[in-house]
Amino acid sequence: MTAIRKAILLAAGRGKRLGDLTAHTPKPMIEIAGAPIIAHVLEGLAQAGIEQAIVVTGYLGEQIEDFCRRFESNHLAITTVRQPTLNGTGGAMIAAMPLVGADPRFVFGWGDVLMDHEFYQRFMMQANASGYDLILAVNRMRDPSAGAAVYVDAAMRVERIVEKPAPGASTTNWNNAGLFASTTTLLDYVARLTPSPRGELELPAAIAAMIEDGRVVRAAELRGFWSDIGTPEDLERARHLFKPRAIPPE
Repeated sequence: MTAIRKAILLAAGRGKRLGDLTAHTPKPMIEIAGAPIIAHVLEGLAQAGIEQAIVVTGYLGEQIEDFCRRFESNHLAITTVRQPTLNGTGGAMIAAMPLVGADPRFVFGWGDVLMDHEFYQRFMMQANASGYDLILAVNRMRDPSAGAAVYVDAAMRVERIVEKPAPGASTTNWNNAGLFASTTTLLDYVARLTPSPRGELELPAAIAAMIEDGRVVRAAELRGFWSDIGTPEDLERARHLFKPRAIPPE
């Protein structure tokens, strides 16, 4: 099967929990270890074999779009698309769908989640295999209440995902780490999304529907540094701990 070469990064949100830090800067453009968060994501994907990235922008999108024009290289082509209405992650994926083209599989994730560069390569080894409809990266947390609790069976097949469970309510330590590989089957589910009680089109609802329909959704364990930079405290911790591997000169 042909290796995956295309990735979608959802980078339209503000990051409200960061408060004034994102008043004039979109969260993916916050600098850590000398570069914006989204740069570390793009570098990790490029090192793992991704050749084309589709970046969905929204809040202060011109800053990310300008950065992507400057970041694009011979190794990674970047296309940006603006999410016309900030109506959730499902809406962001819908904005990207026309650019997926004929590729049967693709990687997608958030443009503001930081993880060790080496993990992208390990993840792509599983993503380039067959036998799944969707793979999602998971990391161990004492309590996944700040993110999404992922319940798996002994073979790491995902049984259900609970978004932002109540603190202490989860009986799993697996957290949705925000990196996925999928067949285009996902796009059929995204196209059928209806607004949630929050009035948003939510991508996790499409994944939940895939699981409910018996689609093969698997989990891949992430090891090493990971942070969704949700709070100012997370940002300070990331700036202290994240040590990306140096990118060799051209």
